[in-house]
Amino acid sequence: MENPWLIVAIILVVNIVYVSFFTLRMIFTLKGQRYFAAFISMFEIVTYIYGLGIVLDRLDQWINVVAYAVGYGLGVICGMKIEEKLALGYITVNVISSDPDIEFTRKLRDKGYGVTSWYAYGMEGDRLNMQILTPRKYELVLYQAIQEIDPKAFIVAYEPKQIHGGFWAKSVKKGKIQRAQEEQQQKAL
Repeated sequence: MENPWLIVAIILVVNIVYVSFFTLRMIFTLKGQRYFAAFISMFEIVTYIYGLGIVLDRLDQWINVVAYAVGYGLGVICGMKIEEKLALGYITVNVISSDPDIEFTRKLRDKGYGVTSWYAYGMEGDRLNMQILTPRKYELVLYQAIQEIDPKAFIVAYEPKQIHGGFWAKSVKKGKIQRAQEEQQQKAL
């Protein structure tokens, strides 16, 4: 294995894989899935040692160090893309509509979302304030639904640490949002 370009390619790929494992381990750790995170860490560390070993054995060739650095950066991007596709957990979306008279809450509930709403008073008058909890995989669909109902709505989203009871325990975990989306697609046909 003395072909320098083959070695550069191996270093690049190994580091992309290593950093992707690292990213996934961190995500699962933050989500409280310690056993899965520990399982992934075993593959992560083996990949890390292998890749670093190749670079350290050939430290006199600067291209190997560059390949290691580029692989690390590409691994971060790859790990983030994987995380986006997995979309683990839930998000809480707070929406403030400047038009409290539109049937915002009903329209979102018809789409399968659990919505808690209340009237509020803002700097320029009455507002409709809503709090919506949804699986992260439906986050972009929710934003699109909100924009269709009120393009001027103010939206703030964050990730809740713990969820217990309420609408979620009964409906959303059983796929109510997905069923509502499928029904709307059937009506559109």
